[in-house]
Amino acid sequence: MKGIFLYATPEGWRISVVTESGDVCGRLDVPIGTGPRDARAAAAVMVTQLARDFHDTEVEVTWEPLRQPGSWTARVTLATAYGPPSGTV
Repeated sequence: MKGIFLYATPEGWRISVVTESGDVCGRLDVPIGTGPRDARAAAAVMVTQLARDFHDTEVEVTWEPLRQPGSWTARVTLATAYGPPSGTV
């Protein structure tokens, strides 16, 4: 995994996970009224769990500064040997 693109729609939060072989897109499984901070946290948890389950690896999610209202991007990198993934929100 390389990154995350998270954006709000009238129907709820959508997420694209960027991988080496392409993008995986879908709805983030949170209630429609979920705020941006909680949506970013849920996306980070989802990606770190996917990395554990499918790649047997730990990753860190680092959110970029907001550039456009309603959408966020994050970098996904391998976790350092010094601790568990941060899931930084």
